[in-house]
Amino acid sequence: MEEKANKFLEEEKIGTLVRKYSVPCIISLLVAALYNIVDQIFIANASYLGSYGNAANSVVFPLTVVALALAVMIGDGCCAYVSICLGRNEKANAHKSIGCAVVLVVVVSLVLTLIYAVFQDQILTFFGGRVNEGTYTNAKEYFTFITIGIPAYMFGQCLNPIIRSDGSPRFAMVSTVLGAVFNIIFDPICIYGLHWGMMGAAVATVGGQVLTAVLAIWYLCHMKAVKLEKKSFGLFPNLMGKFLPLGITSFLSQISLVAAMAAMNNMIVKYGALDPIFGQEAYSQIPMAVLGIVMKFFQVVISISVGLSAGCIPVMGYNVGANRNDRALTLLKTLLIGELITGFVALFIVEVFPTQLISIFGASNESSYYTEFAVKSFRTYLCMLPLATFNKGTFICLQSLGKAALSSGLSLIREVVFGVGWALILPIFFGLDGILYSMPVSDVLTFIIAVIMLVYIFRMLKAKSKGAVA
Repeated sequence: MEEKANKFLEEEKIGTLVRKYSVPCIISLLVAALYNIVDQIFIANASYLGSYGNAANSVVFPLTVVALALAVMIGDGCCAYVSICLGRNEKANAHKSIGCAVVLVVVVSLVLTLIYAVFQDQILTFFGGRVNEGTYTNAKEYFTFITIGIPAYMFGQCLNPIIRSDGSPRFAMVSTVLGAVFNIIFDPICIYGLHWGMMGAAVATVGGQVLTAVLAIWYLCHMKAVKLEKKSFGLFPNLMGKFLPLGITSFLSQISLVAAMAAMNNMIVKYGALDPIFGQEAYSQIPMAVLGIVMKFFQVVISISVGLSAGCIPVMGYNVGANRNDRALTLLKTLLIGELITGFVALFIVEVFPTQLISIFGASNESSYYTEFAVKSFRTYLCMLPLATFNKGTFICLQSLGKAALSSGLSLIREVVFGVGWALILPIFFGLDGILYSMPVSDVLTFIIAVIMLVYIFRMLKAKSKGAVA
């Protein structure tokens, strides 16, 4: 019988595999998140941009997340399915799935780029870009150039998990890190040296994304466990029907941020105008700028949370495919404990050091109203971080176990029903404070449902493990 590729995934110690796969994935996702965050840091500390540039960045940020959501849906879904195929020694399905994912992400990225280019004004308005003229002008300039880089950005982000499924998590990490380093080097050059403003931040970002995409293309030509051929590339409906459902959780995990920010930005425009302070023209951009910063920190935490569990999708998927449910159960417990620890560490940081976090984004150049609202936002909006990270880990673990329906259902409840619903309802009763309450309320309710689902999953894995032993 032919030797299975990546057989070490069902033999090596779970702890060793978590370190080998999760750490590079965490770094990759953190670096991906830093693209926009680094832009915002340099923008915020440019005296000629300030909070107007910050607010503009917050308007465009969810639009980059839409691209990321589509890319990871394809990439993570393909990664999970390919890992299961390799566990079953189904190499034909593995290489065709990868080729299909490559073609699909190229098509989707070009369509999204066209939509952004044609409907730019309407999209920026929908995401709160017209809170004032300064914000809109900067947002339009930034978005124009970010749109140009959408195909490269989506290609690199889609290929990252696929490269991990081929057994090369370090290469996936390095390709993303190099792109981010490019961005960090050229951001100050373009913003401060060349004085290109929002355009400069976008140009540096796109340059880094192109570098990551080029490295991903190189890897496709040098894959290890899976060998691609000409017949690998095509849009195969039967395979898309198998791997795309496994990526829906990743899609919802990212798109929820877009839906939440769209709801928040519109509530900010509506209820900020009624606030005695932020209803004034000079301060109207502050709530949007501040909540954009809070969401950026949240994305950093969630990048660690998602990276911890998503990094092990190949490990979980392979062991499920190989019928090693005992190892899948051990891995599940290890990951969820790690998620809780991540959340508690992050909670300590936001509750104890909110002022220091704010200062990174140029708070010294702003009014006291900016700082006061920022401290309140960090401490309130993110007060249930341990539950948030646990919930994210649960979504992804269910996904990697092949439980697409459960994973997608739970994600849909958290990200759309609760995440958007409470962001729209609570401000009616509490004004701007209602936006801050929406996150913790959503995570508490989701945690209760997640625990119930996990009890079912634990029992199922234990039963299958005993059956395999018997």
